[in-house]
Amino acid sequence: MREALKEALRAQEKNEVPVGAVIVCGNRIIARAYNLTQTLTDPTAHAEMQAITMATNYLGGKYLSSCTLYVTVEPCPMCAAALNWAQIGRVVYGTPDPKRGYSLFSPSLLHPKTELSGGVLEAQCSELIVHFFRNKR
Repeated sequence: MREALKEALRAQEKNEVPVGAVIVCGNRIIARAYNLTQTLTDPTAHAEMQAITMATNYLGGKYLSSCTLYVTVEPCPMCAAALNWAQIGRVVYGTPDPKRGYSLFSPSLLHPKTELSGGVLEAQCSELIVHFFRNKR
């Protein structure tokens, strides 16, 4: 999760919502990403989506069943559905998203075999988001 936090800080430097993600496979980071929705003017350019693309390109296939995604904020429904299609093996997130997290809409969006863990480095992940939006308002 510390590596995902580093990616979130990179997003913050670009005035993007500070969400970072890494995908690990075989104890090796195979993808690093952060939100790029403003930079790319693309509402789908979430950290998770960027990481999925990098990881599948790296592995040469569309399934990530032997991989773990570490992401600083609970995935949104779009990202959870994409993780389902990729059949990600495990998702670990830092802080829940009480307004737009996938679990508010449909906890079954993730693949049935995907393991889920939340609250990892929650205080640090939450502080990044809270600080970012506090400064915007």
